[in-house]
Amino acid sequence: MILFVLFIVIPLIEISLFIAIGDEIGIGTTLLLTFVTAVIGAGLVRAQGLATLLSAQSAMGRSEMPVKEIFDGICLAIAGAMLMTPGFFTDTIGFLLLVPPLREYIRQELPKHIKFQTMGGAYHDPRQDPRRPQEPDVIEVEYERVDDDK
Repeated sequence: MILFVLFIVIPLIEISLFIAIGDEIGIGTTLLLTFVTAVIGAGLVRAQGLATLLSAQSAMGRSEMPVKEIFDGICLAIAGAMLMTPGFFTDTIGFLLLVPPLREYIRQELPKHIKFQTMGGAYHDPRQDPRRPQEPDVIEVEYERVDDDK
């Protein structure tokens, strides 16, 4: 279903928007606007990407896992792809992903709507895993006592 949306519905939306906007402001202006949004978007993605990279390096320097920065990097990669794709609908999605408060909102809300699959094939929500809070850090080992008296 997702592939259907990506490859059929989105191009139809883009074509409709090109026709409607082209009728209003002219084809030359429409094409110029598409080019300008791609250039501006690429600059914004580059600037935010560098800031995210520096933030990730800083977090790793503090021995922290850069989870927020990894998520921001994924969002920026998607935004870059959307902004480089000609069209007004994809440009809108791309520019929305460049807004840090919106990325933060998505980062907080996304886990509420995702089910994870375990190695055994069962689906579960890691936030509701009954084992999670009670599991102590346990390391199981096997050993054999060797005497040096020979």
